[in-house]
Amino acid sequence: MLTDIAPVDIVRTPYAVAIPTRQTMAVVFASPHSGSHYPAEFVSASRLDPVTLRRSEDAFVDELFADVSELGAPLIKALFPRAYVDVNREPYELDPAMFVDSLPDYVNIRSPRVAGGLGTIARVVANGAEIYRAKLSFAEAKARIESLWQPYHETLAQLIGETKRRFGHSLVIDCHSMPSIGGPMDRDPGRRRVDFVLGDCHGASCAPEITDEAERCLKELGYVVARNDPYAGGFTTRHYGRPNAHEHAMQVEVNRALYMDEARITRKPYLVTLSRQLRLLAERIDTAAGTACRRSRA
Repeated sequence: MLTDIAPVDIVRTPYAVAIPTRQTMAVVFASPHSGSHYPAEFVSASRLDPVTLRRSEDAFVDELFADVSELGAPLIKALFPRAYVDVNREPYELDPAMFVDSLPDYVNIRSPRVAGGLGTIARVVANGAEIYRAKLSFAEAKARIESLWQPYHETLAQLIGETKRRFGHSLVIDCHSMPSIGGPMDRDPGRRRVDFVLGDCHGASCAPEITDEAERCLKELGYVVARNDPYAGGFTTRHYGRPNAHEHAMQVEVNRALYMDEARITRKPYLVTLSRQLRLLAERIDTAAGTACRRSRA
């Protein structure tokens, strides 16, 4: 089975949002890659077995951060899989080799993500295996982007706007997981990874006080932490991180070996402990964001 969650119509319900009873934190959490509802036609069109098809999925990341709504922060999560549509890309980053027809001029066909086969509509999964048996039409890609990518980002932008109006500033935490060892499509193939990677686009998307506090908190909990290597942040971090406008964004990558069996894609008992610790991280970075914005206005 691809998932242990009952199937949903992802076109009607492309995402879920956990809204706190009262928002008390200026943080919006997003889980763009934990979706596990695979359309039947997508599975049929794939040349991969179900487990391999899930290799790009950030399984259970939404569960790791599920408690943030109890703390007073909203959490949005995509319900569709990254391999179907990747919302951490520009709306139209597409590989022309994947399509039977020509792509419009507005499509970005030359980004590094496209070159690696991991555009908005991915050509490969994380281990480099080709997804599709045959080429797609651009109309199919456009339909996916309009019905899934656009509603997700419209809602995320609304959550950010409401947060900034309420608090005077906002912080997006884009929640991801990473394989414990760099894969063939990564910048660090074969390298064993640290516990957490914090991506702030090398300081461009987030005030340094926020990243500093996140790193300090995780190290105090006993974890090994790196910044911007091998992940500095994707579309979400770059697009929504505007520190000069008091809008911050940081990507958090969690090593999958901490909380899941990577081969079988099953939860480890430590997931519960890690989720509890991430509550503390949420509280600490919310405080740091408030401090950073007060400093910048002084």
